[in-house]
Amino acid sequence: MLTLTFEDGTVRLDGLSESGLSAADLPGVETDDRSLVARAPAHRYPAVCDALDERGVEYEDRVLPAERLDLTHSYDLRDYQREALDAWRANGDRGVLELPTGSGKTVIAVAAMAALGVPTLVVVPTVDLLEQWRRELETEFDVPVGQFGGGEQVREAITVSTYDSAYLRAEDVGGDFGFVVFDEVHHLGGEGYRDVGRLLAAPARLGLTATFERPDGAHEVVEELVGPKVHELSVDELAGDHLAEYEVRRVEVELTPEEREAYEEAQGTFVDYLKRSNLSLNSGSDYRKLVMRSGSDPRAREALLAKQRARRIMMNSDAKVAKLASVLDRHREDRVIVFTAHTDLVYRLSERFLLPAVTSETGATERREILDRFREGTYSRVVTANVLDEGVDVPDANVAVLLAGSGSEREFTQRLGRILRPKRDGGSATLYELVSVETAEERVADRRR
Repeated sequence: MLTLTFEDGTVRLDGLSESGLSAADLPGVETDDRSLVARAPAHRYPAVCDALDERGVEYEDRVLPAERLDLTHSYDLRDYQREALDAWRANGDRGVLELPTGSGKTVIAVAAMAALGVPTLVVVPTVDLLEQWRRELETEFDVPVGQFGGGEQVREAITVSTYDSAYLRAEDVGGDFGFVVFDEVHHLGGEGYRDVGRLLAAPARLGLTATFERPDGAHEVVEELVGPKVHELSVDELAGDHLAEYEVRRVEVELTPEEREAYEEAQGTFVDYLKRSNLSLNSGSDYRKLVMRSGSDPRAREALLAKQRARRIMMNSDAKVAKLASVLDRHREDRVIVFTAHTDLVYRLSERFLLPAVTSETGATERREILDRFREGTYSRVVTANVLDEGVDVPDANVAVLLAGSGSEREFTQRLGRILRPKRDGGSATLYELVSVETAEERVADRRR
């Protein structure tokens, strides 16, 4: 009889010739020339089974464990969470949910795990989220939770893994889980991480994100590996009822005469090179071309360095620092997160305003201590460069200040989401965008909105 087993990130088909079928008859199946065995990438497992069932072919399925889990949870799902879960289930337990930060995507995933009752792998981008998910799952389900990453390699029927560790372990454990949850699923579109989705056999797949589409188009790969976007809600749809009401205030500031002169000179060098080289920078691929050219073309390198100087001037201007002082003074009684683009500005602001700083250089223990003190109210404000955009459990705040950022809609949405959790007093949230006028930052700010 035809037998299906998991082996090294593939589904192995033994006895295919005896079934009257060839590899070409089944989706993704090819004959391994080395072992003369038919195989398919593990993620094609459901499609292979469907094709065999349609043809009425008998087969023994040994790919996944027969183990069933009796899981219950204490959550009372909100209407929009129930609708999201129902949409995912109606799509055959596959697909992506796009919901704002703070809307309870974890709650939906926990409910899905309880509904399916099969061994589950949860894949997350950071060690902070790894620990956060593990605590949540141990609390809700009262079962041992395994962990790949953060210094541990322990497999349980429910296991949480970083993307990095899942990439390393998927060939070995890809047949151990019937359900996989990809938190911050847009990361799966990265070149290396795609193999995580390909090497797992789990037929049930749930992707969670606040912003699904990627500027490089790699969300199409995510759709292939996880399923399409099956449900989405915007911040505005939940604000007021399930998230805090919010206001975005754009504050325009002027460069000093010295900053203006330096900015125009640097920006001019950059623009002149683009004109001579016929590069438009309308896409990320154009920028990559410039970076590649800079390795061998001194003029391209000069232009790239000039662009970086111009960005630093407009993003880190003295007027922004002065305006931040007035914003902090106005919100002395509020909980404030200040976002910048550069680590050196973080430390400059930390020293000037006595703000706890969180950067990529901050150790995990120190970062956890800062955020715990922010959560308990010992600290009422914190400054960071990119680190708190996603993948970290950030305590409630009601004011965010963007001194600088990229044109990424994802980055803007993630930062806005940091202040949108419902307030105990029913209060609203405010996000300030500080923008240097008559610079490229105006276009960047418009684009990210």
